[in-house]
Amino acid sequence: MTTPTTTGPLLPAGFADLEPFAARWALATEAERYAERLSSSMPDMQAFYDAAFPRLEAALAHCDALDITALPEDAKHLMHLMFSLVNVSFPVEAWKQPNVPESGAASMDLVHEPML
Repeated sequence: MTTPTTTGPLLPAGFADLEPFAARWALATEAERYAERLSSSMPDMQAFYDAAFPRLEAALAHCDALDITALPEDAKHLMHLMFSLVNVSFPVEAWKQPNVPESGAASMDLVHEPML
């Protein structure tokens, strides 16, 4: 798993309130985000969702103001965190469970990651 590593904050200064979720959810690949979702409890995902969803527009505005081809590491972490928010949104909002209901052994494989 490519969990971000640093001795300081992972996220931009204006997002310190999301810092408690960054090490766990600011994951660089879809496979890692999906695996984290599947291994997480609903209370954990709900806490992340409740903290991050109200900050989504601010996070997008922050990243949109930067050059996507030269994002600083803290902005990349913020974007990865928001990708994880998308990944937990259906379990939290609709399914009330980490897995896709009635999907059996189905899996999801992302062929290409978003370019950052």
